Amino acid sequence: MTLGGVRFFPLALAAALAALTLWLDHTVRRETPPHPALRRHDPDLVVENFGLTRYDADGQVAAVLAAAKMVHFPDDDSTELLAPRIVQHRPGEPRLTASAHRGRLSADGEELFLEDDVLLVREDPEPGSEMRIRTDFLHVVQAKSLVRTDREVLITDRWRRLSARGMEYHNDSRQLFLRERVHGRFEPSPKGRGDP
Repeated sequence: MTLGGVRFFPLALAAALAALTLWLDHTVRRETPPHPALRRHDPDLVVENFGLTRYDADGQVAAVLAAAKMVHFPDDDSTELLAPRIVQHRPGEPRLTASAHRGRLSADGEELFLEDDVLLVREDPEPGSEMRIRTDFLHVVQAKSLVRTDREVLITDRWRRLSARGMEYHNDSRQLFLRERVHGRFEPSPKGRGDP
């Protein structure tokens, strides 16, 4: 080996090690495809006669969610419900009951999306004065005591019949907002007719 070859040998060895390090880093960092089970939309959990009770800070029942079947999918952390029914109890607020043929629950459990023949009933202390809302889709935000939809709605109670496209109802303040194509029919109460 010549003197020049001896001088460049450590440099060539360092360059070879650097190239090997880069190749190994690239190989290790290359993303491997996810496991086949995670690529498919297969359930990992199925529960028949599902029930979930949520409590408030005082230990009182705040909401009860029930469904004929609950199916959870790990690939997107979605939860589907068959025949869901939610009852919301909050002190100082009217009791709300919502039901539908199908539903979806958000990953954190705070939002419920009801679909197909949705019925929302707000109870009223006065007998026969409950409010009923029918629609094809309803978004329930439990923490805000809010329900809303961008679809056609029909709202009825003892003295009123309202229809619209798009609605937002705040149960805590009892405020109802109708968005567009609003039509209504109001009947006078018996007291307004001079009845006792």
